[in-house]
Amino acid sequence: MDHSNSITDSRQKGKHFTYGDRRVIKSLHERKYSNRAIARELNCSPSSIGYELKRGTITTPNSHRKRYFAKAGQDAYDDNRKHCGRKIEFFKHRRFMEYVVKHFHQDDWSLDACVGRALAIDGFTKDEVVSTKTLYKYVDEKLLGIINLDLPMKTARSTKQHKVRQNLRKLGRSIDERDPKI
Repeated sequence: MDHSNSITDSRQKGKHFTYGDRRVIKSLHERKYSNRAIARELNCSPSSIGYELKRGTITTPNSHRKRYFAKAGQDAYDDNRKHCGRKIEFFKHRRFMEYVVKHFHQDDWSLDACVGRALAIDGFTKDEVVSTKTLYKYVDEKLLGIINLDLPMKTARSTKQHKVRQNLRKLGRSIDERDPKI
């Protein structure tokens, strides 16, 4: 396949349409441009135009006709973007987080002790509890109301420093210092 006539040469792959792009789509679509012609104008794939037209097309209440609106397309895009990405587990485990903060401050438990006691003694299930590593991540993100200074072992520990090993003694003369006859 010859790519010299490609219509997607100057648009970055994965780039989303802006509201301005949607207004151009609306204008050209109303002037009866084909999806391929609109795609040439915006340097994107014709299927992207088709998807965008489908996303932003609504039925008007007065005429009961389907029309594309840039605002409707942008609203649908914004709504879809709210649902993407990994969701934070913090809010799903509110009861456990309150338990951790209470016992950390009142009883001086470590975060690891909170996880262990919650599972072993206090009746939390595996689904209700997050790992110790996740708790430390929440401390770093300042979600728990606990700061790193409250964790004495975390602030006292030093990271390992790699030192270049020095030879403790020289094992004879170097090659340069030896007799050339040997």
